[in-house]
Amino acid sequence: MRVPGQRGFTYLGLLFAVALAGVALAATGMLWSTERQREREKELLFIGGQFREAIASYYERSPGLVKRYPAKLDELLKDGRFLTMQRHLRRIYIDPMTGTRNWGMVPAPEGGVMGIFSTATAAPIKRAGFASEFSEFEGKNSYVEWRFVYRPAASAEVPIFNSGTSQPKKP
Repeated sequence: MRVPGQRGFTYLGLLFAVALAGVALAATGMLWSTERQREREKELLFIGGQFREAIASYYERSPGLVKRYPAKLDELLKDGRFLTMQRHLRRIYIDPMTGTRNWGMVPAPEGGVMGIFSTATAAPIKRAGFASEFSEFEGKNSYVEWRFVYRPAASAEVPIFNSGTSQPKKP
């Protein structure tokens, strides 16, 4: 039985409640998405640091006088330059931004791989407040610009002395 003057108010109230629930769900989804991206950024920083350390280990532990970078990332897993197998990295990590193992490579001037980067072109949420080891990422506009590169410290010049004098000789 219909009551005069109350036609459709329940229906309008229900539509308003559904719209409100939709807005709340959308806001929750946005927060969750942003938080997930922040977690993936932290994971990328950790994994990139692992690759940088592994490349540094490979380079610094090169047998002989000539240091070299790995020709490919797989050499970080099994370094056959020694009598016993050396491992600088446990596995080739998945890029948390793309979900693949397809990393961008930073080529070394003399050949090999001196660093890696994510191939994701999205804009990062984190743009400031990096740890000192990642300070070069400040203000970068894309994950492609987050390059995890090992650059050896410049070797200090050791003076060569002439025999019988205390003056250094120019090399």
